[in-house]
Amino acid sequence: MTAAQADLPNLSELPAEFLEMPEGLRIDRPDAADGAALWRLARDSRTLDLNSSYSYLLWCRDFADTSAVARDTKDGRPVGFVTGYLRPERPDTLLVWQVAVDAAQRGRGVAAALLDGLTVQVARQHRLTTVETTITPGNTASERLFASYAARHGASVERDVLFEAGEFPDGSHEPEVLHRIGPLSV
Repeated sequence: MTAAQADLPNLSELPAEFLEMPEGLRIDRPDAADGAALWRLARDSRTLDLNSSYSYLLWCRDFADTSAVARDTKDGRPVGFVTGYLRPERPDTLLVWQVAVDAAQRGRGVAAALLDGLTVQVARQHRLTTVETTITPGNTASERLFASYAARHGASVERDVLFEAGEFPDGSHEPEVLHRIGPLSV
């Protein structure tokens, strides 16, 4: 553990808004058995790029430490998720790959709670200074989610085009705008 990690607050010391889940839900670590549910949530979102079902199974197995699910406390069913990974060349940067919430749970703060919970989880194990994500232009829900995340954590947001539309081999994709949020105080 580094000195920076030792200085991170304990979960019990964080303001309640960083860890509160809406009533009836809890944040949990995904496992491979959750892969199918995450694939369905991504599919049903109608805004995310849908990856193969196999990739969600692998993601839940291999990147569970940098991902989180929101579960219904009654039946344990995933109703939301955030997937991410630490960038190999910048291990202090968490790249958030996808965020999805079941339509019945939207508007309750589930995505914000998942994002806050995930960064606390990752920061407890790794030095974390930056969160990155890409957002397709026009995805206002994601824009608002990450702008409010930056505000809660006292961080700034830098935006740069990461991939132009013409870089995608199928030619059917809009540009992806990289949002770099930092420095973080988690």
